[in-house]
Amino acid sequence: MSRVLLRERGDGKIQGRHREGLAIVYVRQSSRQQVLDHGESTRLQYGLFERAVALGWPASRVMVIDEDLGRSAARAAEGPGFARLVTEITMGHVGLVLGLEMSRLARAGQDWHQLVELCTLAGALLADADGVYDPNRYNDRLLLGLKGTMTEVELHLIKQRMASGRLAKAGRGELALPLPAGYVRTSSGEVALDPDEQVQSVIRLVFHLFEQLGTVHAVLRFLVEHQVQIGMRERSGPGKGELVWRPPHQQGLINLLRNPAYAGIYAYGRSRTDSARRLPGREHSGRVRRLDADQWLVRIEGALPAYIGIEQYERNLARMAANRAHAAAVGAPREGPALLGGLVVCGRCGQRMQVGYESNRQGLIGRYSCQRRHHTYGEPRCQQMAGRFLDDHVGAQVLSALAPAALELSLTAAQQVEARRAEVERIWQQRLERADYSCERARRQYQLAEPENRLVVRQLEREWETALAERAHLTEEYERYRRRRPARLSAAELAAIRALAEDIPALWAAPTTTTADRKKLLRAVIDCVQVTADGASECVHATVIWAGGARTEAALVRPVARVDQLSYFPQLAERIKTLAGQSLTTAQMVNRLAADGLRPPHQGERFHPGEIQHLIRRLGIRPGQDADRRTDQGRLGRDQWWLATLAREIGMPTATVFTWLKRGWITGRRDTRPPYRWIITADRAEVERLRALRQLPAGHHNRRHWLDATLPTESSDDEGASS
Repeated sequence: MSRVLLRERGDGKIQGRHREGLAIVYVRQSSRQQVLDHGESTRLQYGLFERAVALGWPASRVMVIDEDLGRSAARAAEGPGFARLVTEITMGHVGLVLGLEMSRLARAGQDWHQLVELCTLAGALLADADGVYDPNRYNDRLLLGLKGTMTEVELHLIKQRMASGRLAKAGRGELALPLPAGYVRTSSGEVALDPDEQVQSVIRLVFHLFEQLGTVHAVLRFLVEHQVQIGMRERSGPGKGELVWRPPHQQGLINLLRNPAYAGIYAYGRSRTDSARRLPGREHSGRVRRLDADQWLVRIEGALPAYIGIEQYERNLARMAANRAHAAAVGAPREGPALLGGLVVCGRCGQRMQVGYESNRQGLIGRYSCQRRHHTYGEPRCQQMAGRFLDDHVGAQVLSALAPAALELSLTAAQQVEARRAEVERIWQQRLERADYSCERARRQYQLAEPENRLVVRQLEREWETALAERAHLTEEYERYRRRRPARLSAAELAAIRALAEDIPALWAAPTTTTADRKKLLRAVIDCVQVTADGASECVHATVIWAGGARTEAALVRPVARVDQLSYFPQLAERIKTLAGQSLTTAQMVNRLAADGLRPPHQGERFHPGEIQHLIRRLGIRPGQDADRRTDQGRLGRDQWWLATLAREIGMPTATVFTWLKRGWITGRRDTRPPYRWIITADRAEVERLRALRQLPAGHHNRRHWLDATLPTESSDDEGASS
């Protein structure tokens, strides 16, 4: 054991009360691996054990604390390493703390000053190879502070030199970085493609699938469905360098597509460490990832063998960024019925319009609305409109544009299907070949063993049987797969593809074509669709911007909620007055309006007779039931209204007023005489309150206002400006 001489024996600093406490020898190492690799430092520090005994401490009262768990250990009351040292000093059990150097008693200035302060309060001494220090003495405390400061500077310089050397080596592309799946490092240190053909085939298949399918989850579903696994090399442990096959998962595929190594780019410094984000006890926390390429510390193109080109790598990054579910991106195509989700742009503010869905008897109905500035700045909503009319218009434009390319589409579709099946078939053949090799190897090992050595032969026999069983199981799976998906398309399948491609509208409307498929087709040929509504009317101007920059403009008609929103409502009112003056029946008036091309707000073929009767009463052409003020209890009072009359007074649909009545927001009763109409009680102040309630923004009634408990909290059925 090496001996460390103390140049100072204590100079009267060591008292009897110090020897009554423990003498702690603190061994500082960064990790268990350093304890094994740097044994001399450990031996020197353990030599302090003998010095503690020489200074008067019994061997039974000398404790060695080995800090070999690093800073990742939690600082619990009885935790390891430095935390244990602090605990012992705080409890007053320590008289002397020994270390090879005072600087090695802590890793940072905070820890060092904390240790000195605790020793001051507890009356403990500190000792290293230079002497014994009493932190309660001014000169000793000054010297301890200077030693700590110099150590921090030394550690900083060491780290800086190491970081500069590492960066310089990375700048030459010589720094060895962990390799992703599909790469190996040769004995000379160069990076090469994995020599296993199946590993390369799977990597190329992933990139090819993402190029066609467009989303990571679609690639994952394909790999799982076809039982394709990803081969990678073990980075550590007993099997370091061996090939293992693991099932694909979403994050692994994302990392694979984002890794620039597959494009032949040597990259270093793609992440940073933000000290403000570091968590106590978590060594690798605080990493800032997804830095732009111009923020990388090193980028060397063509330094590695590539699976794909740089252009395809950048397209993949752009595609994944566009698939993210946030307002600024188009987003991945989903199964919602609105075909233009992510493509519709507000013609007023230039923001992407959001997609919302409402449910009715026909199912979900999509609606496009521009609410970005409303949510961000509290401004009024730009516009909103139903989605079906816009989807139908753009879909018809796309089908018309694709009609001349029907034959080319059929050939391309067939080629893509067969190419994809051929790639999967090649991977299956490689798996079978690997299984054959495993069986043959197990057979040779069994035959080369001495038959008399049954201890070995029995194990080799079991391994051979296991390899044969795995080969048989894999063969059965392959046969089932081939029965479901033959390697080549049959004549009937080719004919079906050709027939569908020749009739693109039939392919578009086919039950086997999903909504996501239609959205992918639209996004392949359209960049965006700009729409601008003329106020709350039915008139909409739409501009289809095609991939490549071409534009197609059209004036469309959308459905609206109320008849008075129609741009031709004044003309409609005058026409109804004219027809009513001719003493025509309601049915005759409906036919005349249809012949004049005047359509109802929901864009039906013709008005309903009930709608015409309502308009006649509303316009005051013929007095209706609302003009009759007689009730079962006499005439209507001064503050009493028929429900329909109050709705017109407030300026809202009758159905909404009825909903408010059911929810208790309005006071009323039902007339006991036919036709059993509702009588609402509302004075002038109540009418103004209801009118103000009508002006509240959509969705306001869903929120619970904790400052005003009088406001209703249920959802209103108010109809918007348009539907």
